[in-house]
Amino acid sequence: MSSSRDGYHHGSLARALEDAAMQLLDTRPAHEISLREVARAANVSHNAPYHHFTDRRGLLKALAERSMRELLARVRTAAESAPTPAAALRAGGAAYIDFAVEHPHAFDAVYDPTVCIPGAPTETMAPLVDALETALFAAAAGAGLSTEADANAVWGLVHGLGTLSAAGHLTPEQARASCAAAFNRLLPEG
Repeated sequence: MSSSRDGYHHGSLARALEDAAMQLLDTRPAHEISLREVARAANVSHNAPYHHFTDRRGLLKALAERSMRELLARVRTAAESAPTPAAALRAGGAAYIDFAVEHPHAFDAVYDPTVCIPGAPTETMAPLVDALETALFAAAAGAGLSTEADANAVWGLVHGLGTLSAAGHLTPEQARASCAAAFNRLLPEG
């Protein structure tokens, strides 16, 4: 007898499972989330996740991809709403840091090298990684930091400050202020 209940009865099983997994990701690291736990949270049978995820690694990839989409959307929205190129860089950097702080487990899932393998992301993750790099690099170039080394430095700065803040070494305010101070020194227009 199935233990399925009405968790997703008129919706998509895949969406219900991913939503449940993302809710679990708010409270614990991705590597601590099991498929059985996702099924329980989605209110479906313990076998239901296997209709969408081939295994636990498939779940981790889905969590990383969905988290990357959210990170990308936040960075893009912040940068696109800024009035100047320098402000776009600062806003995009702050959005990156804020995502790391507000969703530390999702942020870790995005950059887990066993899930999103550097240089070999999944077919779904590859365009998301490219889009995030493009958004950050375009913001840097628009503000006058036009070399690849400049763009990598921008990414490293926001990623490092986000990581430090998410881990509690810096407050979010300190991380954003440090980012803004570094950009002020780096940017040609100050």
